[in-house]
Amino acid sequence: MPSIFLPRRRLLQLGLGATLVSTASFPSISQADEPSDIEDEDIFQFALNLEYMEAEYYLRGTTGKGIDDSDAGSDAGPVTGGKQVSFDTPAIGEFMQEVAENELAHVRFYRKTLADQAVPRPAIDFDAGFAAVAKSAGLGEDFDPFGNETNFVLGGMLFEDVGVTAYAGAATVLKNKDFLAAAAGILAVEAYHMGMARSTLYRKGEEAWKAAAQAVSDARDKIDGPEDKDQGLQVDGKANIVPSTPDAIAFTRTPQEVLRIVYISDKEGASKGGFYPNGMNGKIKST
Repeated sequence: MPSIFLPRRRLLQLGLGATLVSTASFPSISQADEPSDIEDEDIFQFALNLEYMEAEYYLRGTTGKGIDDSDAGSDAGPVTGGKQVSFDTPAIGEFMQEVAENELAHVRFYRKTLADQAVPRPAIDFDAGFAAVAKSAGLGEDFDPFGNETNFVLGGMLFEDVGVTAYAGAATVLKNKDFLAAAAGILAVEAYHMGMARSTLYRKGEEAWKAAAQAVSDARDKIDGPEDKDQGLQVDGKANIVPSTPDAIAFTRTPQEVLRIVYISDKEGASKGGFYPNGMNGKIKST
Protein backbone atom coordinates (compact mmCIF):
# COMPACT_ATOMS: atom_id res chain seq x y z
CA MET A 1 0.00 0.00 0.00
CA PRO A 2 1.21 3.56 -0.59
CA SER A 3 2.73 5.50 2.26
CA ILE A 4 1.61 8.98 3.27
CA PHE A 5 3.31 12.03 4.61
CA LEU A 6 1.31 14.40 6.75
CA PRO A 7 3.00 17.79 6.31
CA ARG A 8 5.13 18.66 9.35
CA ARG A 9 3.75 22.19 9.28
CA ARG A 10 0.31 20.62 9.81
CA LEU A 11 1.09 19.51 13.34
CA LEU A 12 4.51 21.02 13.95
CA GLN A 13 4.13 22.34 17.44
CA LEU A 14 1.45 20.09 18.91
CA GLY A 15 1.98 16.77 21.01
CA LEU A 16 1.04 11.30 20.25
CA GLY A 17 1.66 7.53 25.02
CA ALA A 18 8.04 6.13 29.40
CA THR A 19 9.79 9.19 28.95
CA LEU A 20 10.52 8.62 25.22
CA VAL A 21 8.12 11.44 23.99
CA SER A 22 6.97 15.13 24.58
CA THR A 23 6.38 23.90 22.85
CA ALA A 24 4.38 25.83 20.98
CA SER A 25 1.52 27.69 19.50
CA PHE A 26 -1.11 26.19 17.28
CA PRO A 27 -0.48 26.85 13.59
CA SER A 28 -3.21 28.07 11.33
CA ILE A 29 -4.52 25.10 9.39
CA SER A 30 -6.21 25.43 6.04
CA GLN A 31 -8.21 22.86 4.12
CA ALA A 32 -5.41 22.82 1.54
CA ASP A 33 -3.13 21.19 4.09
CA GLU A 34 -5.51 18.25 4.55
CA PRO A 35 -4.21 15.05 2.89
CA SER A 36 -6.84 13.98 0.37
CA ASP A 37 -6.10 10.24 0.24
CA ILE A 38 -6.18 9.43 3.96
CA GLU A 39 -9.46 8.37 5.52
CA ASP A 40 -10.45 8.12 9.17
CA GLU A 41 -10.23 4.33 8.86
CA ASP A 42 -6.57 4.64 7.86
CA ILE A 43 -5.87 6.63 11.02
CA PHE A 44 -7.70 4.04 13.13
CA GLN A 45 -5.67 1.26 11.50
CA PHE A 46 -2.51 3.15 12.42
CA ALA A 47 -3.73 3.44 16.01
CA LEU A 48 -4.61 -0.28 16.08
CA ASN A 49 -0.99 -1.14 15.21
CA LEU A 50 0.16 0.85 18.23
CA GLU A 51 -2.49 -0.65 20.50
CA TYR A 52 -1.41 -4.17 19.52
CA MET A 53 2.10 -3.35 20.74
CA GLU A 54 0.91 -1.78 23.99
CA ALA A 55 -1.46 -4.65 24.75
CA GLU A 56 1.23 -7.24 24.07
CA TYR A 57 3.72 -5.40 26.27
CA TYR A 58 1.49 -5.03 29.31
CA LEU A 59 -0.17 -8.44 29.03
CA ARG A 60 3.15 -10.23 28.76
CA GLY A 61 4.54 -8.28 31.70
CA THR A 62 1.54 -8.93 33.95
CA THR A 63 0.34 -12.38 32.84
CA GLY A 64 3.26 -13.94 31.00
CA LYS A 65 1.35 -14.28 27.74
CA GLY A 66 0.07 -12.01 25.00
CA ILE A 67 -3.31 -11.45 23.40
CA ASP A 68 -5.36 -14.41 22.21
CA ASP A 69 -5.36 -15.41 18.56
CA SER A 70 -8.97 -14.28 18.30
CA ASP A 71 -7.89 -10.71 19.08
CA ALA A 72 -4.86 -10.71 16.76
CA GLY A 73 -6.61 -11.19 13.40
CA SER A 74 -5.88 -13.66 10.61
CA ASP A 75 -2.27 -13.95 9.44
CA ALA A 76 -1.09 -12.12 12.56
CA GLY A 77 2.64 -11.54 12.88
CA PRO A 78 4.68 -13.17 15.65
CA VAL A 79 5.71 -11.42 18.87
CA THR A 80 9.30 -11.74 20.08
CA GLY A 81 10.30 -11.16 23.69
CA GLY A 82 8.43 -10.36 26.86
CA LYS A 83 7.92 -12.25 30.09
CA GLN A 84 6.03 -11.90 33.36
CA VAL A 85 7.50 -9.30 35.68
CA SER A 86 8.04 -9.85 39.40
CA PHE A 87 6.50 -6.79 41.04
CA ASP A 88 8.02 -5.85 44.40
CA THR A 89 5.35 -3.21 44.97
CA PRO A 90 1.83 -4.71 44.91
CA ALA A 91 0.23 -1.39 43.97
CA ILE A 92 2.42 -1.05 40.89
CA GLY A 93 1.50 -4.58 39.86
CA GLU A 94 -2.17 -3.64 40.15
CA PHE A 95 -1.59 -0.45 38.14
CA MET A 96 0.03 -2.43 35.34
CA GLN A 97 -2.75 -5.03 35.33
CA GLU A 98 -5.34 -2.31 34.87
CA VAL A 99 -3.33 -0.79 32.03
CA ALA A 100 -3.08 -4.21 30.37
CA GLU A 101 -6.86 -4.59 30.51
CA ASN A 102 -7.33 -1.09 29.08
CA GLU A 103 -4.97 -1.72 26.15
CA LEU A 104 -6.63 -5.03 25.32
CA ALA A 105 -9.99 -3.25 25.37
CA HIS A 106 -8.60 -0.68 22.92
CA VAL A 107 -7.53 -3.45 20.54
CA ARG A 108 -10.99 -4.98 20.70
CA PHE A 109 -12.65 -1.60 20.20
CA TYR A 110 -10.68 -0.85 17.05
CA ARG A 111 -11.20 -4.33 15.66
CA LYS A 112 -14.94 -4.06 16.28
CA THR A 113 -15.17 -0.54 14.85
CA LEU A 114 -13.08 -1.29 11.75
CA ALA A 115 -14.73 -4.69 11.21
CA ASP A 116 -13.42 -6.17 7.93
CA GLN A 117 -11.00 -3.22 7.60
CA ALA A 118 -9.20 -4.13 10.83
CA VAL A 119 -5.56 -4.95 10.14
CA PRO A 120 -4.02 -8.01 11.81
CA ARG A 121 -1.31 -7.68 14.43
CA PRO A 122 2.01 -6.93 12.74
CA ALA A 123 5.21 -8.70 13.75
CA ILE A 124 6.44 -7.13 17.00
CA ASP A 125 9.95 -7.52 18.42
CA PHE A 126 10.42 -6.27 21.96
CA ASP A 127 13.95 -7.66 22.16
CA ALA A 128 15.24 -5.73 19.15
CA GLY A 129 13.20 -2.63 19.90
CA PHE A 130 14.32 -2.19 23.48
CA ALA A 131 17.91 -3.13 22.61
CA ALA A 132 17.94 -0.24 20.12
CA VAL A 133 16.35 2.10 22.66
CA ALA A 134 18.85 1.10 25.34
CA LYS A 135 21.77 1.62 22.96
CA SER A 136 20.51 5.03 21.88
CA ALA A 137 19.87 6.11 25.47
CA GLY A 138 23.08 4.66 26.87
CA LEU A 139 21.26 2.31 29.27
CA GLY A 140 23.66 -0.58 28.62
CA GLU A 141 23.39 -3.76 26.59
CA ASP A 142 21.85 -5.70 29.47
CA PHE A 143 18.80 -3.43 29.89
CA ASP A 144 15.70 -5.63 30.22
CA PRO A 145 12.31 -3.86 30.42
CA PHE A 146 10.83 -7.05 31.88
CA GLY A 147 13.63 -7.48 34.42
CA ASN A 148 12.05 -5.56 37.28
CA GLU A 149 9.13 -3.26 38.00
CA THR A 150 11.11 -0.03 37.51
CA ASN A 151 12.32 -1.06 34.07
CA PHE A 152 8.82 -2.22 33.15
CA VAL A 153 7.27 1.12 34.07
CA LEU A 154 10.06 2.90 32.17
CA GLY A 155 9.32 0.84 29.07
CA GLY A 156 5.62 1.52 29.46
CA MET A 157 6.28 5.22 29.73
CA LEU A 158 7.87 5.06 26.30
CA PHE A 159 4.59 3.86 24.83
CA GLU A 160 2.28 6.07 26.89
CA ASP A 161 4.02 9.36 26.14
CA VAL A 162 4.02 8.45 22.45
CA GLY A 163 0.38 7.38 22.63
CA VAL A 164 -0.80 10.66 24.11
CA THR A 165 0.95 12.80 21.52
CA ALA A 166 -0.21 10.53 18.68
CA TYR A 167 -3.86 10.73 19.68
CA ALA A 168 -3.59 14.48 20.14
CA GLY A 169 -2.26 14.68 16.59
CA ALA A 170 -4.99 12.41 15.24
CA ALA A 171 -7.65 14.65 16.75
CA THR A 172 -6.66 17.38 14.29
CA VAL A 173 -7.31 15.26 11.17
CA LEU A 174 -10.24 12.96 12.00
CA LYS A 175 -13.42 13.97 10.17
CA ASN A 176 -16.06 11.60 11.55
CA LYS A 177 -17.39 13.01 14.84
CA ASP A 178 -17.95 9.54 16.31
CA PHE A 179 -14.36 8.58 15.50
CA LEU A 180 -13.12 11.86 16.95
CA ALA A 181 -15.07 11.33 20.17
CA ALA A 182 -13.67 7.81 20.53
CA ALA A 183 -10.10 9.01 19.89
CA ALA A 184 -10.53 11.77 22.47
CA GLY A 185 -11.73 9.23 25.02
CA ILE A 186 -8.82 6.90 24.34
CA LEU A 187 -6.41 9.84 24.52
CA ALA A 188 -7.73 10.57 28.02
CA VAL A 189 -7.10 6.98 29.10
CA GLU A 190 -3.58 7.01 27.65
CA ALA A 191 -2.95 10.28 29.49
CA TYR A 192 -4.03 8.65 32.76
CA HIS A 193 -1.55 5.86 32.03
CA MET A 194 1.20 8.34 31.24
CA GLY A 195 0.64 10.32 34.44
CA MET A 196 0.72 7.14 36.49
CA ALA A 197 3.94 5.92 34.86
CA ARG A 198 5.74 9.26 35.16
CA SER A 199 4.68 9.85 38.77
CA THR A 200 5.62 6.26 39.72
CA LEU A 201 9.10 6.69 38.28
CA TYR A 202 9.54 10.09 39.91
CA ARG A 203 8.65 8.69 43.33
CA LYS A 204 11.27 5.96 42.88
CA GLY A 205 14.00 8.55 43.16
CA GLU A 206 16.65 10.31 41.16
CA GLU A 207 18.25 7.17 39.75
CA ALA A 208 15.01 6.19 38.05
CA TRP A 209 13.89 9.56 36.71
CA LYS A 210 17.22 11.21 36.01
CA ALA A 211 19.65 8.48 35.04
CA ALA A 212 17.19 6.37 33.05
CA ALA A 213 14.06 8.30 32.13
CA GLN A 214 15.90 11.46 31.11
CA ALA A 215 18.30 9.47 28.95
CA VAL A 216 15.40 7.82 27.17
CA SER A 217 13.68 11.18 26.72
CA ASP A 218 16.80 12.71 25.19
CA ALA A 219 17.24 9.76 22.84
CA ARG A 220 13.64 9.93 21.69
CA ASP A 221 13.88 13.64 21.08
CA LYS A 222 16.86 13.15 18.78
CA ILE A 223 15.21 10.50 16.65
CA ASP A 224 11.69 11.87 16.08
CA GLY A 225 12.78 14.98 14.17
CA PRO A 226 14.38 18.41 14.60
CA GLU A 227 11.71 19.89 16.89
CA ASP A 228 12.05 19.71 20.69
CA LYS A 229 8.96 17.78 21.76
CA ASP A 230 10.28 15.81 24.70
CA GLN A 231 10.34 16.64 28.39
CA GLY A 232 11.91 14.67 31.18
CA LEU A 233 10.51 14.07 34.65
CA GLN A 234 12.01 17.23 36.06
CA VAL A 235 12.16 20.71 34.57
CA ASP A 236 13.79 23.71 36.28
CA GLY A 237 14.32 21.68 39.41
CA LYS A 238 10.65 20.74 39.77
CA ALA A 239 8.62 17.61 39.05
CA ASN A 240 7.31 17.46 35.49
CA ILE A 241 4.62 14.78 35.48
CA VAL A 242 2.59 16.48 32.73
CA PRO A 243 4.69 17.24 29.61
CA SER A 244 2.93 20.09 27.84
CA THR A 245 3.17 23.48 26.18
CA PRO A 246 3.32 26.68 28.28
CA ASP A 247 -0.48 26.73 27.94
CA ALA A 248 -0.65 23.26 29.53
CA ILE A 249 -1.78 21.68 26.26
CA ALA A 250 -0.50 18.24 25.30
CA PHE A 251 2.02 18.02 22.50
CA THR A 252 1.12 16.32 19.25
CA ARG A 253 3.17 14.15 16.93
CA THR A 254 2.62 13.37 13.28
CA PRO A 255 2.42 9.71 12.26
CA GLN A 256 5.87 10.07 10.73
CA GLU A 257 7.32 11.29 14.03
CA VAL A 258 5.68 8.39 15.84
CA LEU A 259 7.03 5.92 13.28
CA ARG A 260 10.55 7.30 13.72
CA ILE A 261 10.30 6.42 17.42
CA VAL A 262 8.84 2.92 17.10
CA TYR A 263 11.06 2.06 14.11
CA ILE A 264 14.05 3.56 15.97
CA SER A 265 15.05 5.32 12.76
CA ASP A 266 15.64 8.95 11.88
CA LYS A 267 15.66 8.22 8.14
CA GLU A 268 12.95 9.53 5.84
CA GLY A 269 11.10 6.78 4.02
CA ALA A 270 11.81 4.02 6.56
CA SER A 271 9.02 1.47 6.54
CA LYS A 272 10.17 -1.01 9.18
CA GLY A 273 12.57 -1.55 12.06
CA GLY A 274 12.79 -1.36 15.83
CA PHE A 275 9.66 -2.75 17.41
CA TYR A 276 8.11 -3.50 13.99
CA PRO A 277 10.62 -5.66 12.05
CA ASN A 278 8.29 -5.92 9.05
CA GLY A 279 6.65 -2.53 9.46
CA MET A 280 3.11 -1.64 10.40
CA ASN A 281 0.02 -2.90 8.60
CA GLY A 282 -2.16 -0.43 6.71
CA LYS A 283 -1.64 2.65 4.59
CA ILE A 284 0.28 4.80 7.09
CA LYS A 285 3.57 2.97 7.55
CA SER A 286 6.52 5.06 6.30
CA THR A 287 8.45 7.87 7.95
